[in-house]
Amino acid sequence: MDENQNEELESQNPDGQPLCERVHVLGVPVDILEEADFENVFFELLGRKNEGVNIVLLSLWDLLRARRNGEYKSYVQNAALVIPISKSIAGGARFLTGKTPIRYMPFNFVVRLLTVIEQRENSLYLLGGKPVILTKTEKNIRQTFPKLRIIGRYPGNIKKQFEENLLNVIRKSAPSLLLVGLGVHGRERWLAKNNLRLNNGLRLWCSDIFEVFAERKKRPSRTSFDSGLEWIGFFFQKPVRFFRLFPFLYYNFALLLEKIKKKKH
Repeated sequence: MDENQNEELESQNPDGQPLCERVHVLGVPVDILEEADFENVFFELLGRKNEGVNIVLLSLWDLLRARRNGEYKSYVQNAALVIPISKSIAGGARFLTGKTPIRYMPFNFVVRLLTVIEQRENSLYLLGGKPVILTKTEKNIRQTFPKLRIIGRYPGNIKKQFEENLLNVIRKSAPSLLLVGLGVHGRERWLAKNNLRLNNGLRLWCSDIFEVFAERKKRPSRTSFDSGLEWIGFFFQKPVRFFRLFPFLYYNFALLLEKIKKKKH
């Protein structure tokens, strides 16, 4: 089935019922998770016992990477949920399909997910970050979510000789959510590579989530995020990101070509 025939898919639960509507932007899946459905969708995902559940917070750069990297594209396509965090993705979906996915600010998304997990008194494993940051993160999460069971943590610098033991520990402890942050070699690719060697809970990669929880890094304001200007702060942190202007222009050109192609069909 090609993309034109499969333009609007739906994430499905084991009974075949839709979790939420799925559209495609330049061949990359994007889910429309309504705010009102958030808790119910994750309660359903937490109830899955026989599969690992990968959740992707998709930026524009991730979308472009998925178009050129087969391994990463497969990881995104097989994810249970692909949530856009970029205004450009939401706008691209609206331009191509007439439907606008809900954007979520990464930190707020994680906090809301932890709230759902706490409501069920489920468990969390933290992987990534520097030891001092991870310790502060765990402390702050315990204070904010007292009923959430943190059953393990491990810093991001995973020595190759210890990786197999770590995978065994995570698999045996069976956390409801494996939260992965910066420092893990390969980032999301680590989750993709070890997909079948982990337990069957939820897995989520979120780049600087531990630094924000540990109060080492500020998250963008709600106003800047809603206006799509959160990238300005990142630009001043790393001016080299100015060169992302060119992939952004390419993205918009690709959207235009895709729209023209659809009209011809």
